[in-house]
Amino acid sequence: MTTPITSLIRKSTTSILRLALLSSLVAATPLFAADGDATNHSAHEQSVPSKLVELVRAGTERYIDVNAATAAGYGPFLGCVAGTDHGAMGVHYVNPKLLGDLTLEPSQPEALIYEPDHGKMRLVGVEFILDSASWLADHNNTPPVLEGQVFNFVGAPNRFNIPSFFELHVWAWRDNPEGAFVDWNNHVTCAGQ
Repeated sequence: MTTPITSLIRKSTTSILRLALLSSLVAATPLFAADGDATNHSAHEQSVPSKLVELVRAGTERYIDVNAATAAGYGPFLGCVAGTDHGAMGVHYVNPKLLGDLTLEPSQPEALIYEPDHGKMRLVGVEFILDSASWLADHNNTPPVLEGQVFNFVGAPNRFNIPSFFELHVWAWRDNPEGAFVDWNNHVTCAGQ
């Protein structure tokens, strides 16, 4: 037996459920849109280099020849760095004069990265390296950011046996399938030493 109160409760319950369903769909719509944007953005990033990649490429073109890098004060450090399970970084040519400098300049990375290729060295990317204690003391405990890219923190002790630091790889001269700012690059190898 349906009474007016029972009927009212059913209608109210149905209306509340419809409203809840509609609210959840409205709330989820931006998430679906954001996911689609991320997918499209990712595909866009793969076809168009980021501004930082372009700035680094323009600023380091003069170092394509490793002799120009050594003439500018860069020198090899630690040999060719290969990943334990995938990819490599290559040989880091570090400029000691730039290591103590806290200036972020795309054309003056602290390290140029070369891939050995049977007696030749091919420029594949760069690494920006900043002492973390100096940076944090000078910048209100915020990490460095260059053209929207936040640097990675590497604590101490580390495999380089140096104090903690911030770093950012930029694969300006060799495509990295994992992204232009990921540390390891599967398209770089130490096999040509």
